[in-house]
Amino acid sequence: MAELVETFLEQSPACFWIVKGSPTAAKRSPARYERMVFERVWGRPLPLFGLPSEQLTGFACIHALPGETAPLWCGRFERAMEGDTLLLRERRAEAVWFVSVFPIRIAGECAWAGGIGREITQWNAAEQQLRHTVLGALKAQEYERSMMSRFLHDSVGQNLTALGLQLDLIRMDIEVTAPEVGNRVAEVQKSLGEMMEAVREYSYELNPSTVERAGLRNALDRLAARCRDRFTGALRVNVDPSLKVEPGLASALYHIAQEAVENAVQYSGGSNIDIFLKTARSSTVLEVRDNGRGFDPDNIEGGHRGLGLLSMEHYAAQAGLELSIVSARDVGTTIRARRE
Repeated sequence: MAELVETFLEQSPACFWIVKGSPTAAKRSPARYERMVFERVWGRPLPLFGLPSEQLTGFACIHALPGETAPLWCGRFERAMEGDTLLLRERRAEAVWFVSVFPIRIAGECAWAGGIGREITQWNAAEQQLRHTVLGALKAQEYERSMMSRFLHDSVGQNLTALGLQLDLIRMDIEVTAPEVGNRVAEVQKSLGEMMEAVREYSYELNPSTVERAGLRNALDRLAARCRDRFTGALRVNVDPSLKVEPGLASALYHIAQEAVENAVQYSGGSNIDIFLKTARSSTVLEVRDNGRGFDPDNIEGGHRGLGLLSMEHYAAQAGLELSIVSARDVGTTIRARRE
């Protein structure tokens, strides 16, 4: 039976592996990854890890795995040895892999991490169709928000303004003969003014073209001011004063910043959020950084691949922006949108 199981694992179209760690290695010590070794590897690791089984088995993960992927995978294995189970989606060229990394406990000790990887390119194609459907719904929502904003600004806002002017005329007519009524009218005007300001602010928030009217810097300042009511840390906006951005690009950058800041406020748990908008050589770059708990962007169960990320991808695709997410546990997150 053991020989049959071994044959099954070796000939499987999936990839299986066991990584052994060191229970005595100090947590967060740089040396801990040196003691993390591929105990066994079966199946097809080449498409996923870039190496065949014989170049992985028995080698330290930090040295066997190529380039920047080594510390990322070591961090995942470490989390599994701490008791976490990770569900990941990995892209390799045109292929997509579903990966599960999980703890293996023997005699109550968790010093191993198991892993299973299976190509799911066909399933991913079906998911992409669903994503296009969701993005279509986002476009429809954007149109409805624009219509509502126009109604609030052009109809409600203008009518409130006209009403305020009429009350002003009434107050002027009666302020001598009935000053107490004039005072009440003034109080009504004050309440009306506050209502007009609230309608104007909500109209700006709804309207995708707000950036085109107010300018990207002003829109980002408004965004920061709104979010400071819910964020106890420091939220800073840094915009290159010489930067000039075309209206369509400015709108996309604003919406990406909005989603990124909202995610950071809700999920990061950090004390700082910074919005940077700058030029780098011939490119325009937006970065939203936080110093929060971070996450694995490929972790399907991480709670960060929701509507917010879909919205960012939608606006980035519309404006021809390259969108990237760099994050790690206890390091923070940087969301970057760039266009040459």
